[in-house]
Amino acid sequence: MKHTVLCGIDRANELKSLIAGKKTALLTAASGVNKRGVPTYSVIAEMSELAYIFAPEHGLNSAMQDGSFGENDGVVHPDSGARLFNLTSKGHPRLAELVAEVDIAVYDIQDVGARFYTYLCNLTQMMRACAEVGTPVLVLDRPNPLGGEIVEGLILDESRHSSFIGEYAIPTRYGLTIGEYARYVNEEKGIGCDLTVLECVGWKRSMYYDETDLLWVNPSPNIPSVDSAINYIGGCVYESTNLSEGRGTTRPFDWLGAPFVDADRLLAEMNALRLPGVIFRKLCFTPMFNKHSGAVCNGVELHITNRDTYRPFETMLHMFRHFKTYPEFEIKRDGLALRVGQDVLADDFDPAEVAKKAEECLAAYCANVRKYHLYD
Repeated sequence: MKHTVLCGIDRANELKSLIAGKKTALLTAASGVNKRGVPTYSVIAEMSELAYIFAPEHGLNSAMQDGSFGENDGVVHPDSGARLFNLTSKGHPRLAELVAEVDIAVYDIQDVGARFYTYLCNLTQMMRACAEVGTPVLVLDRPNPLGGEIVEGLILDESRHSSFIGEYAIPTRYGLTIGEYARYVNEEKGIGCDLTVLECVGWKRSMYYDETDLLWVNPSPNIPSVDSAINYIGGCVYESTNLSEGRGTTRPFDWLGAPFVDADRLLAEMNALRLPGVIFRKLCFTPMFNKHSGAVCNGVELHITNRDTYRPFETMLHMFRHFKTYPEFEIKRDGLALRVGQDVLADDFDPAEVAKKAEECLAAYCANVRKYHLYD
């Protein structure tokens, strides 16, 4: 039986009391919908004067592939009448000017719980712009699809590797809702905007998204399910290599491989590790676009059998070490460090030592962020 959960956008009376009669701006994408599938921009436009919509990577309709942003900046959005602006990796040159013209700026996008998901940076771009001009920010909270109990991965070295795909010193799987994250960085990173979070109702940290009665709308084109979001915690790292992480197939981040991979050897090595919560299955797949487009790739599928014991980051470490044994395997060192958060995988490494290092850092992080939790 599914748990009944309301997101911030579903709390219509409370939302209306916060924005009625105000001129608003909204940062949203396709996943910004209420429980009836109505886009957040339509809900906001009915309650207030919606002047501007800001769209993140993948565009307002979340239809573009990674690294792509909307065009026709400043056009009138036909469904809401608001003017549409696109936030890139550098934000928007007029962002502070635009939010200065409204009474409140609203955020509603479904996050996936991974540090390198770029919507986090778009949120802080807007928060900083609003802090600069004194415009309040309202975050309509949504569940973390991965729950809020498991935290894993390395803490980002903010002094060396801060970027659009990981801005602040948090772990790969950071265990917060987007509202909790906003509270955390607003205080801890000194953004200092006038922030309100309209909380979810009925969600608990133990819940994965598909255990609720909420609609799953792909947050971006290559996150089609909760399991793909879990595997993304490890699989995104391969974006900085010549290994296919399954983009261009129906199973992004669940499938990993390349034409040069010995799938039998990979399977035997991974099975011998007896990693918890996951079964590896040998497969061949052909990406229709992205890396190795049109070529048969050999590799494995990651079947999650127990979400509570499976650790995709640690699993990635073991697989990454295997892939480094192939002379054909290539990495982009800078991109790898930005995703991992530290420069530890480009050279020789021991997966167990890296995992231990991660665990030692996570305790302090978890203790610090607990005061920003909104849910049990």
